Amino acid sequence: MIGNINRTLQVVEPFSLFSSGDITLFQAGSHYRLYEKFGAHPVEYEGAQGTYFAVWAPDAAFVAVMGDFNGWDHYSHTLFPRWDSSGIWEGFVPGVQPGFLYKYFIRSHNGEELEKGDPFAFYWEVRPKTAAIVHALDYEWDDKKWMSHRGQHNSLKSPYAVYEVHLASWRRPDPLNPEAVYSYQEIADMLVPYVKEMGFTHVELMPVMEHPFDGSWGYQLTGYFAATARHGTPQDLMEMIEAFHLAGIGVILDWVPSHFPGDAHGLFRFDGSHTYEYADMRKGYHPDWNSYIFNYGRNEVRSFLISNAIFWLDKFHADGLRVDAVASMIHLDYSRPRGAWEPNELGGNENLEAISFLKKLNETVYALFPDVQTIAEDSTAHFGVSRPTFMGGLGFGMKWMMGWMNDTLEYFKKDPIHRKWYQHDVTFSLVYAYGENYMLPFSHDEVVHGKSPLIYKMPGDEWQKFANLRLMYSYMYTHPGTKLLFMGDEFGQTSEWNYQGELDWHLLKFNPHKGLQDFVKDVNQLYTTTPALYEQQFDMAGFEWITVNDYDNCVLAYLRKGQEPEDTLLIVLNMTPVVREHYMVGIPGDGRWEEVLNSDAPRYYGSGVVNTGILRPVKQVYNGKDYTLTLRLPPLGATILKRI
Repeated sequence: MIGNINRTLQVVEPFSLFSSGDITLFQAGSHYRLYEKFGAHPVEYEGAQGTYFAVWAPDAAFVAVMGDFNGWDHYSHTLFPRWDSSGIWEGFVPGVQPGFLYKYFIRSHNGEELEKGDPFAFYWEVRPKTAAIVHALDYEWDDKKWMSHRGQHNSLKSPYAVYEVHLASWRRPDPLNPEAVYSYQEIADMLVPYVKEMGFTHVELMPVMEHPFDGSWGYQLTGYFAATARHGTPQDLMEMIEAFHLAGIGVILDWVPSHFPGDAHGLFRFDGSHTYEYADMRKGYHPDWNSYIFNYGRNEVRSFLISNAIFWLDKFHADGLRVDAVASMIHLDYSRPRGAWEPNELGGNENLEAISFLKKLNETVYALFPDVQTIAEDSTAHFGVSRPTFMGGLGFGMKWMMGWMNDTLEYFKKDPIHRKWYQHDVTFSLVYAYGENYMLPFSHDEVVHGKSPLIYKMPGDEWQKFANLRLMYSYMYTHPGTKLLFMGDEFGQTSEWNYQGELDWHLLKFNPHKGLQDFVKDVNQLYTTTPALYEQQFDMAGFEWITVNDYDNCVLAYLRKGQEPEDTLLIVLNMTPVVREHYMVGIPGDGRWEEVLNSDAPRYYGSGVVNTGILRPVKQVYNGKDYTLTLRLPPLGATILKRI
């Protein structure tokens, strides 16, 4: 069945890609390129072409590789256990070429028999099929220019406006058929120019790793080293990422080191024992997601996870990793009632092993790829998530500002007549804004599970809903920190996100939605071209309150500052539908001002209350400032002015 092979070779030859140094690093939790050793690697041995297989199954009594090359026989291709007690089973199988299907047949010491997919497979069958595919990752990249200069694009002192995308449901060939999806190439042809036109600097892809259940949105993985075959081959994904790079757009990948599903072919009880997960289900089981938690205290698991992070940065040229569910990793009592968790050795609720792992992860990533970013999804007040490990932090580059997101949405949901009692909701974030390097997210989590799309969180009639949303985005883009918008938010999606459908693109026929899209395009342009909004986005020197106590009028005013005084912006927000004519704002110095963006402009479906021409302050002490500027404040609108 295999074809012409050298008859002097055995069915499985003893062969290894591992050195003794590899084993030492693997067992120390410090091997960062295990994907070059484990898995299925087409190689030549003794003049014969074939595939080397290696799998970690420390509690197995017997391991064989089976596939379409041997009729899925459980016993004909037995792998050899290494002599060094590493738990690795390996061997060279002549004649097995790229494209062949395979799984591992494992019998544990207690006699249990399992059929498992390869944790290190680069390519899998499309679900519901569950076999891995022998596949090489050769690709000739053409993004050298981006890679050599991406440090400046990914810098914390550069603009970072992220468009979060679920590839299958951004657009579909047939919106009524959840099985119909575009290929990576087809998506790239549509998505790359769209992201470029909208002015986003980065795209964040919800997990593109292989997963069995569409309804997990990719957050329950079985193929940690495989691009999902739903859209094509690993090389097709590489080509899509390359297309973004050629357009000057960075690519962030969602990455899930927090938990994995219990599917029979996946990581759970891989060799009949708790290989990858904690054996104590108080630590090893996730009650929210019916999934299992990695054993961060086991060195081989740490090597697996860190190698996986490095894999996507190395082989797929990712510009960053957004690390999912960090809060659940670092807290033993996350979503657990009293008695369902056990304190750590110090009596606290932190998972010390997970914290140690995350520090090691970030130290490794930034040592090997100093021009990328790691971004933590963390909803807690844990100290120093985005601070260096030598300062006691976890070492992430950025952290999602979940408190800001919750407070902002709660404020904007309120009828404007009541907002004066809740101004604290939108000013409190500045109390802690510089405690971390924050990213301001309106993510997919805010528009699912009955939470309603953003446009319907806004109060009032149709006009007011859109005005409120433009105002909220104005506040977001002028608040310190980087930005993230989920797909559809940029044009006022009117239905909750449905992973089986596609976005409501037909809405762009209507002026309110087209106006909102144009506004997001323009506010992205302002953010990415105005140093005051990004040069000091993580430095308190970049922000100054001007008006913070006008509760009755619900007006806020503040300055954003770059490193040069002439880059200063003045932002004034009117949180009510009442036009404020001749509104006085105290400013610290003389100079001429010009309105550079107004969320109420007619082209955005606004009412047209704008400030035209050159505006000059008068020398008059007001609100503690030496000069006073008089403005027209649009209803439920923002005016943004630049010193000229």
